[in-house]
Amino acid sequence: MSNPRRKTKIVCTIGPSTSSREMIWKLAETGMNVARLNMSHGDHASHKKTIDLVKEYNAQFEDKVIAIMLDTKGPEVRSGDVPKPIMLKEGQEFNFTIKRGVSSENTVSVNYDDFVNDVEVGDILLVDGGMMSLAVKSKTKDLVKCQVIDGGELKSRRHLNVRGKSATLPSITDKDWEDIKFGVDNQVDFYAVSFVKDAEVVHELKDYLRSCGADIHVIVKIESADSIPNLHSIISASDGAMVARGDLGAELPIEEVPLLQEDIIRKCHSMQKPVIVATNMLESMINHPTPTRAEVSDIAIAVREGADAVMLSGETAHGKYPLKAVKVMHTVALRTESSLPTSTTPPSQTIPHKSHMGTMFAFHATTMANTLNTPIIVFTRTGSMAITLSHYRPSSTIFAFTNEERVKQRLVLYHGVMPIFMQFSDDAEETFSRALSILVNKGLMKEGEHVTLVQSGAQPIWRVESTHHIQVRKVQG
Repeated sequence: MSNPRRKTKIVCTIGPSTSSREMIWKLAETGMNVARLNMSHGDHASHKKTIDLVKEYNAQFEDKVIAIMLDTKGPEVRSGDVPKPIMLKEGQEFNFTIKRGVSSENTVSVNYDDFVNDVEVGDILLVDGGMMSLAVKSKTKDLVKCQVIDGGELKSRRHLNVRGKSATLPSITDKDWEDIKFGVDNQVDFYAVSFVKDAEVVHELKDYLRSCGADIHVIVKIESADSIPNLHSIISASDGAMVARGDLGAELPIEEVPLLQEDIIRKCHSMQKPVIVATNMLESMINHPTPTRAEVSDIAIAVREGADAVMLSGETAHGKYPLKAVKVMHTVALRTESSLPTSTTPPSQTIPHKSHMGTMFAFHATTMANTLNTPIIVFTRTGSMAITLSHYRPSSTIFAFTNEERVKQRLVLYHGVMPIFMQFSDDAEETFSRALSILVNKGLMKEGEHVTLVQSGAQPIWRVESTHHIQVRKVQG
């Protein structure tokens, strides 16, 4: 076999540290698979520049694929602007007002008119995901009076949560709809939708995308307390999920977050949906060139638990060492994958239901490829068989050949899948030979190696409707 390739994908947030052409090229070469646009920051002009650069990269390097993910701002409650940071000290009184533009040593405004109605006396307010906390002592019609529990430096526009509660805001705001339309106009590959509380939000967005004729997949961000009881229906309605641990850890007790992470990964896996683990993965590398040992373990745990992708936020958006952060993520993921126990058969929890031919077929193709230690080649128009194969986590790479540009872009998020664009010929043999030649020419396979070739799926390509093929072929020079 050729050198092992990393199967866990890396999502990088693009920001001031990485928005230049040179940096996007370097991120891609270092290991970025998906470029994330955080709509909480920047404007449409800056994000359009990033999209154009990523598309330019994809056009220049046909065998390399970078997908584009647009992450909506969502219904965030934030404090107002302050001329200079306010030092909050334990025990002091501090107020939040719904009056706009207020800023003094003991009062700051919030951007949400129903804030006073949403909070109750006794609630714990968390600032910046829990970096500071305050207890609600009393309230008037426009003021919430608090006492500082854990102090710190309050800067402008800090995120506010109430522990154990979600704000009664719509999941998709007016700004989000503007950003979603921007994504449609610029043909992004994924939306990551913030603060999804129920499946209805996903259906609403998907209906809109259908009405636009837009082929964009919807990733739900699990980050609010309200989403937890509805996890199954939310993930089921979506095309994938993100474990957004920052707000999840603010709205729920932090000791619940690792258990929820594992549960969300398991649920996504059972439904064949990709799952991304995000937030604080290499936080210390925003300012330091090496990670903490705990951060390295965090990446390894996400990989071991079966995440399709791990994500960098501030580390690549505005950090001092964006390329080093990607390199750390790449090497830790690759090393962890190499240590996972190998088995000829996929894990017992993934054994398919006998009535579904496609999943049954993918299961046995994976077993054969693992037994023979070969990569898998699959030809797909929709991506469905490549996704099903990814679900069974074969020990080698899945080379997914597709004649659809959008499918190629989308498959890059899935564990172990390397998508390659190729026009299919009416002649199956000619297409197989061309695919093998491409792999050899790109240095992805060598002459004399074997490969497991899979033909199945809902839309037959070169085969009779009722037949499914698994072949093992030797690569000829």
